[in-house]
Amino acid sequence: MSGLKLFNTRGGVTEVAPRLAEVEADVQNLIETHMDTMLGVRFLASEYVIDCVDGGRIDSLGLDENNAPVIVEYKRDKDAGVINQGLYYMAWLTAHKDAFRNLVRDRLGATAASQVVWSSPRLICVAGDFTRYDAHAVREHRRSIDLVRYRYFGSDHIGLETVASVAGHSATAKRVRRRAASLPPDRRQDGALAELAEATDEVLLGLGHDITRVQRQQYTAYQRLRNFACVCPPQQTKLLVYLKADPKEVDLVPGFTRDVTGLGHHGTGDLEVQLRTERDLEHAQHLFQLSYAAA
Repeated sequence: MSGLKLFNTRGGVTEVAPRLAEVEADVQNLIETHMDTMLGVRFLASEYVIDCVDGGRIDSLGLDENNAPVIVEYKRDKDAGVINQGLYYMAWLTAHKDAFRNLVRDRLGATAASQVVWSSPRLICVAGDFTRYDAHAVREHRRSIDLVRYRYFGSDHIGLETVASVAGHSATAKRVRRRAASLPPDRRQDGALAELAEATDEVLLGLGHDITRVQRQQYTAYQRLRNFACVCPPQQTKLLVYLKADPKEVDLVPGFTRDVTGLGHHGTGDLEVQLRTERDLEHAQHLFQLSYAAA
């Protein structure tokens, strides 16, 4: 059972009791209709029939912000088999990449289909609750798995809480420590930026227990269910970080923060933060926190 308590403060304080859905389909239909907003995933198909001896139907298929395939499985309450069921579908999916690419092409176009990244397909399990054994089990698999607990509150609110989130081993960035003092003078700037990138990585991962880091060719994404930060490889003099925080709610500082809404860039997020020094990183931490909260 979730420990979250919700209270209505109009005319006093009254607790809004949490409840489960009447049927599993209620949760599935709501999330599929608003999958981009709720999970950061572009919806592709519902009840997708897989072609194999044992058969089966994948509850939902989608494509996340980093162009990774996503399987979403739903359970009304607690179900010990939801992870294994999802992994079974994941094995089928990775063995039938052409079928998925064709689906993406039909729904999102040829460009999206050509950009699908297979290094870390994701499984998102949405259920009324999970056991401590479920949370332990996802850490034993070499797959990207998110366990998400839902609760309805009254007739107008639903809460999603990440119980466990693990990035697949192939998606985890390989970090190489480099010390600027040990480098030749003409490469010390590179070393300083490498250390700044490492410090930024530690700050972003330290924002919460539910963060996973996903390595892409052109950027590193930090995500809860959705990306909240994307860090590009160091440039000549700076490190670029793109955040989910709304640029309109931030006092923009030339040379430090920039609104890139509608402008092409690697990764996701409309607020660009330019880091050149450790002090810049300190000043950016409140923006990181805003973005984390918004994801």
